[in-house]
Amino acid sequence: MMTCVLALAACGGRSGVRGVDGPIAQACLAADRSAASPALCSCVQRVANAELSSRDRSRVASFFDDPEVAHATKISDTRANDAFWDRYRSFISQARNTCG
Repeated sequence: MMTCVLALAACGGRSGVRGVDGPIAQACLAADRSAASPALCSCVQRVANAELSSRDRSRVASFFDDPEVAHATKISDTRANDAFWDRYRSFISQARNTCG
């Protein structure tokens, strides 16, 4: 579970980089991870735009600030959270395949 969050959290660096737009890209950059770049964070955002609703994108962006939110979502026993987690896993897979 944490692998998914850490995979996305690997995109970190400087916030406010020109050309990087969207909640996930901004959270990715603000996470200040060494593997990040504006190109990688923008790629992840593009995949999110194609794969997730705006509500899901906001939720995923919150995982960067507090990975425990991701953990609580994963272990939650509700149909809504289970459905979200399925979408999230699909997004993670697509982001890894697309963005490297």
